[in-house]
Amino acid sequence: MVKEEKQENRGSVEFQVFSFTNKIRRLASHLELQKKDFSSERGLRRLLGKRQRLLAYLAKKNRVRYKKLISQLDIREK
Repeated sequence: MVKEEKQENRGSVEFQVFSFTNKIRRLASHLELQKKDFSSERGLRRLLGKRQRLLAYLAKKNRVRYKKLISQLDIREK
């Protein structure tokens, strides 16, 4: 996926969702260890909301790209 990052348009919806997903996974693992880190928990919720809005936009614009992306990133469909 790293080689794809360099060739990928960093402004594309797919890249943004990929980036948010990596940040979300990193924050989630941090919060498993630091249960009382409420500011990070708030940041996680903000990222989840941003990713959800981007996925909703992509699902509305191009359903095929949406399905492909959620299967690649192993994200549940809402």
